[in-house]
Amino acid sequence: MKIIECPRDAWQGYHPFIPTEQKVKYLNTLLRVGFDTLDFGSFVSAKAMPQVSDTELVVRQLDLTGTTTRLLAIVANERGAQEACQHEAISYLGYPFSISETFQLRNTNATIVESVGRVEAIQELCRQHGKELVIYISMGFGNPYGDPWNAGVALHWVEQLATLDIRIFSLADTVGVAGADDIQTIFSQLVLSRPDLEFGAHFHTTPTNWREKVLAAYKAGCRRFDGALFGYGGCPMAQDTLVGNMPTENLLDFVQDKQELLPLDYEALAEAQRQFSLLVN
Repeated sequence: MKIIECPRDAWQGYHPFIPTEQKVKYLNTLLRVGFDTLDFGSFVSAKAMPQVSDTELVVRQLDLTGTTTRLLAIVANERGAQEACQHEAISYLGYPFSISETFQLRNTNATIVESVGRVEAIQELCRQHGKELVIYISMGFGNPYGDPWNAGVALHWVEQLATLDIRIFSLADTVGVAGADDIQTIFSQLVLSRPDLEFGAHFHTTPTNWREKVLAAYKAGCRRFDGALFGYGGCPMAQDTLVGNMPTENLLDFVQDKQELLPLDYEALAEAQRQFSLLVN
């Protein structure tokens, strides 16, 4: 299993601005833990996401010495992608591609059709600068807006975007509406039909139903999971009530249950948990 730790997603739903030097200290500790990827920041409008408006300052101060963890930054348009591509330390650019027209407009101020054009431009920048583009299929399991949704819609857009030579797709349960049956259906079809692609799960969840979601995805062949320590955060662009992120601690419990081997530094993890508690309290 791969675990992608997402402090960026935790911070963006937290209104007080966390000082840059504190973020850097925390991220440098997370880099010692051994997660596959660290979703550490975003190159988006400072007005829309002031909590991560210092991403460029942050990335310049990260210590990648001795770590195998790779950095991922979220971008919402070509301008943000150009900024992210200037940093050699960043391996992945993530783009939130919603299959809900309402949420795509709300989140990136673009229609779905316009977003396809953005993805094409961002993918070309990734090719030029040696980055890899990760597409987040947001509202991948349904939405609260009444926009058309079924498994076929999600599968259609994965197929369309895969023609651009994009290899990593993470399906996002942005508002925590996914049921185990839908999760297993979608991942089963994707994994069987496109074994050449990597599929991940970015679940937002309540404390009571996290395991059934992870188990459904795992049974269907998904081995890439996003989490955030303590389940903090959520997408502030989705709806008025945030649904928390998948707690990384829960994912680690699941990993242990399945006897998956993750070479993590648990002392560094405990220190990161301590630091995070100080950041948000």
